[in-house]
Amino acid sequence: MFAGFARWIGFLTMTVTLAGGLLLTGGFFWFAMQISGEEVILDRKADGIVALTGAASRIPDAIELLAAERGKRLLITGVHRATSASEIARLTPLYSKYFTCCIDLDRSALNTLGNALETKRWTRDRGFTSLIVVTSNWHMPRAIAEIAHQLPDVALIAYPVISEKVKTEPWWQNPDTARFLVAEYLKYLFALLRMRLDPDGAL
Repeated sequence: MFAGFARWIGFLTMTVTLAGGLLLTGGFFWFAMQISGEEVILDRKADGIVALTGAASRIPDAIELLAAERGKRLLITGVHRATSASEIARLTPLYSKYFTCCIDLDRSALNTLGNALETKRWTRDRGFTSLIVVTSNWHMPRAIAEIAHQLPDVALIAYPVISEKVKTEPWWQNPDTARFLVAEYLKYLFALLRMRLDPDGAL
């Protein structure tokens, strides 16, 4: 009897492990499909624009959106504390005037959750109901999930910046890209789990 019970437990464990593996694998393929490989042309406007730092091209793209009047104001979140507004302005010399009127810098956020919390504060303070979110294409699923969790009543428009970290060829043909995406997928899953444990976005 004990042997039969042990076999049943072993079979159940194997089944659960196999099902979990298939679920994780299927989830990864879904995640990889969400990553845009092409530049987006926005035909919509929003109240505000938020750019998450981490790659050099994110900030110029966000400022160009502001200059094109896609949003009223821009938040650059996750700026290094030692980086001045004038240093950032040098990235886009043609649009440096916007730093005196329409761009806010957040230096407190250290990660994507911090970006979302500062975006929430900034958005609530200004009464915005829609945002354009600018970040790298591979980072967009997690960034949107984190910001949507903090601002469930705010419309979010994704503006993914094509990143060199995610090569133009299919990810399955490049081991470095595949490893990078798997790591980001695990971070995404961890963020979703944390949000399930924090349904009100209090963190």
